[in-house]
Amino acid sequence: MNGTRPVEARQHRDDTRSRASLFLIHLLTASGAALALLATLAASQGAWRAAFTWLGIALIVDALDGPIARKYDVGARLPRWDGSALDFVIDYTTYVFVPAIILASGCGLGTFTGILAAGAVVVTGALYFADTRMKEPDNSFRGFPAAWNLAVFVIFAVQPPPAITLAATALLAVVTFLPINFVHPVRVTRWRTLTLCVMVLWLLAAAYLVATAFADNGVAELLLLLTSFYLLGVAALQQLLARLSPSR
Repeated sequence: MNGTRPVEARQHRDDTRSRASLFLIHLLTASGAALALLATLAASQGAWRAAFTWLGIALIVDALDGPIARKYDVGARLPRWDGSALDFVIDYTTYVFVPAIILASGCGLGTFTGILAAGAVVVTGALYFADTRMKEPDNSFRGFPAAWNLAVFVIFAVQPPPAITLAATALLAVVTFLPINFVHPVRVTRWRTLTLCVMVLWLLAAAYLVATAFADNGVAELLLLLTSFYLLGVAALQQLLARLSPSR
């Protein structure tokens, strides 16, 4: 009997250490809130390069935490904290709320139109995150997936006329609720290699523009636009081709 107690104590310590290690994954996800705060503070001071840098780091964290959590089965092994709910909170903040602040104050819109555009972003984004039908069987998104961090980055980098900015914002806000598919660059298997290559080009163009403090560069801006149009439209094209192809 006495010999079993050290074993049980050791197992308890190992279990505690394992849970603590798993909790670090939740902390990784939650760090997105701190990154959102830093991006907000930077935007409030007009430090746009810093704001987008923090949002870029948040995007990297978001790309990493999910696969790590699934690999270690955090949901089942540490059920007290809902990783999906935590992820939704962070994603809404970094994908929607902070970009809306940048759209309102850093994209050449007036006070009224800036608030109007940002309001459309945060409201439609909130509704999208509550949509239980946001995912399609092929892992694409149904409707514009509230990726306003990417959309606002393109708008800020290109600085189109205010009318174009408002039109683009309104279009994406409306498409949020339409049955038009948008690609997930990793999980959608059809044309995935091409899509990932395009995504890499987008990231390279974006990184260059941030590194150069958004200095005028027609080539980088054109590359950013072309890759953005591909990423926005490829899933819709696949959706159309599937409907036109004969049933099997």
